[in-house]
Amino acid sequence: MEARLMSDAHTSPLWAPLAFIGGHWTRDVLLSIDASGNWETVEAGVACPAQARRLAGPVLPGVVNAHSHAFQRAFAGLTERRDSALDDFWSWRDRMYQVALRVSPEQLHAIARHLYAELLAGGFTHTCEFHYLHHDTDGRHYADQATMMQVLAAAAADVGMTLTMLPVLYERAGFAQTALREDQRRFATSVERVLSFRDTVRSWRLPHVTAGVAIHSLRAAHADSIRELVTAVRDDAAPIHIHVAEQVAEVEQCLAATGMRPVEWLVRSGWLDARWHLVHATHTTPDEVRSAAAAGAGVVLCPSTEANLGDGTCDLDGWLSSASALSVGTDSHITRAWPAELQLVEYGQRLVQRRRNVSADPERMSSTAHRLFQRFVAGGAAAAGWNNIGIQVGARADFVVLNTETDALLGVPDDFLLDALVFSGSADAFRETWMRGQRCHEPEDTRRAAREAMRRAMKEIWS
Repeated sequence: MEARLMSDAHTSPLWAPLAFIGGHWTRDVLLSIDASGNWETVEAGVACPAQARRLAGPVLPGVVNAHSHAFQRAFAGLTERRDSALDDFWSWRDRMYQVALRVSPEQLHAIARHLYAELLAGGFTHTCEFHYLHHDTDGRHYADQATMMQVLAAAAADVGMTLTMLPVLYERAGFAQTALREDQRRFATSVERVLSFRDTVRSWRLPHVTAGVAIHSLRAAHADSIRELVTAVRDDAAPIHIHVAEQVAEVEQCLAATGMRPVEWLVRSGWLDARWHLVHATHTTPDEVRSAAAAGAGVVLCPSTEANLGDGTCDLDGWLSSASALSVGTDSHITRAWPAELQLVEYGQRLVQRRRNVSADPERMSSTAHRLFQRFVAGGAAAAGWNNIGIQVGARADFVVLNTETDALLGVPDDFLLDALVFSGSADAFRETWMRGQRCHEPEDTRRAAREAMRRAMKEIWS
């Protein structure tokens, strides 16, 4: 499952007319890459040497997509009709389950491959796959229980995407339930099975796949099981992800069942640390934000999905004011590009607070786009289990090259490129994507075949 679409392997240095380094645009940057695909040297203010490859535009570090359910790409855009008095997260979820019950391994490969190519084109260079679609359509184990994870890893390898696989602990339908619903039968796992899945992924020793663990939510896992899982991974530095406080109803149910709000419950458990990443954390109190941040936990925002599902808006001011790792995910893949997600983060706050440039910090970072981008790049590294990211020595050489000839960026002054990309950008803003120092390139016939496989999978699922 090696990535097959990497090309342009080389030993000569790269030269960028502009590169985003340390939160600022830097001119005339000479870059060299070591044998492991990491940045070896980063030198600014250097004229382009004759032996260097001149990149075709400004360079930005790649962004981690910190939350993905790949199979839900088959559902994107197909739930925008209402046939009853109320349509909300819970009715959307019931419809999503019907798709989850149909997807075969072959179809998942086609969907995920198409998705990961879209994400690469949208500036994402790493995806955290929050994976719970484990079993066959009737709920029975596949002969190889890791079948669906293998499919995702193969799809990522096909296009050059890097994955953090997060097998999910999923045991019950809700706080008041002891087991899963029938339409959740493909999701069932135990602590033992989650740990086995994690270890299986690691045993593959694939250069483009690592593994942590995830808990679907407090409502979907028994407290004793969460405690058992946390104890089992106490010496494991890999990330731990959990959906939390996405819906008001979830908060109310947690209060009724435990006497505490979801984030409050996690804080009081004493388990939170820098490995933990709270997905959504939409409905929180200021005390919960402060306490979770003090414990070291990060937060994963999924703006397009949260908007699409009517979840609400988070306490962005609180999270930005904290030292928490802040990352972004495409979740159900309504959008597949990080500029669109950053735009929605900010616009949601503007609509609620009725003021502009909410995310900017005039004392340190007056640009809204710069501040959000910096935080999401750094926070995405933590969500994926990395220690080093960006255009700096030792970090992996994953980056995108901007297309400044696209209509949205034409003539934009250098210092405003990131602002224009986020708040006035277009789908063709990225000219090239590079992974581990090699340019991702897909031959036209290969891409055509992949698109046809996606078309066929969608027809089979929706027929």
